[in-house]
Amino acid sequence: MDSETEDCVSTTAGPEPQARGVVALGLQPGQPVQELGWDTDVDEGLRQQIMDAIEGDLMEEAVEAVEAVLLWWRDEDGDLVDGLVDALRDLSATGCIWLLTPKVGRPGYVDPADVVEGAITAGLATANSVKVSKDWHAQKIVRPKAGRR
Repeated sequence: MDSETEDCVSTTAGPEPQARGVVALGLQPGQPVQELGWDTDVDEGLRQQIMDAIEGDLMEEAVEAVEAVLLWWRDEDGDLVDGLVDALRDLSATGCIWLLTPKVGRPGYVDPADVVEGAITAGLATANSVKVSKDWHAQKIVRPKAGRR
C-alpha cells in the first residue's frame, strides 16, 4: 500500500470519542483558557482532557487576554446574552468562546435556536459545533469578521 492510500485507511484505533471532541476544540499547549459556569454537573473527564491538551490549568480569573473561554451553560443559568457578554471580558480579539451545553434530553438542555439568537444579540456569530462528551455539546462562538455585510 502506498503512503497516499495509507492516509485514507480508517481504523478503529485512535482516541476515544471524548478525546476526539477535545481535539476538535483546537486547543494548543500553552494556550490560556478561561473557564466560566463550572458546577458539579460538568464533565470532569472532559475538563481534564482539556487541561492535558493545553498543558495547564483552566483559569477562573484571567490576568491577561485568553485565546478561548469555556462557558458551561444550562437552560436555568439565566440570560445567555449576559453570559456571552461576560465571557468576552477577558477574551483576546482573535479568541473564541466554546459554549458547552447539555445534550438533548439531558437536564439543562439549551435549544440551538436560543444559542444562535443569544449570539446574534450579543454581537457574535456561531461557528462549528462539536460533540465533546456523552452529556455535553460544544458550540463555537466568535466575533464576526470585520468587513462582512
